[in-house]
Amino acid sequence: MKVKALEGDTVDSLCFRYYGTTQGVTEKVLDANPGLCQQVFLDAGQEVE
Repeated sequence: MKVKALEGDTVDSLCFRYYGTTQGVTEKVLDANPGLCQQVFLDAGQEVE
């Protein structure tokens, strides 16, 4: 499933908004999206798996 980031989102904020937690989720999202950790803020509309 892909989730679109909002302006100013971080990986943590996106995970919390979508999954309701960051515990154990953030790491999995980063593993599924190589290179995502290269930016602090996600681009508006950026798709994250």
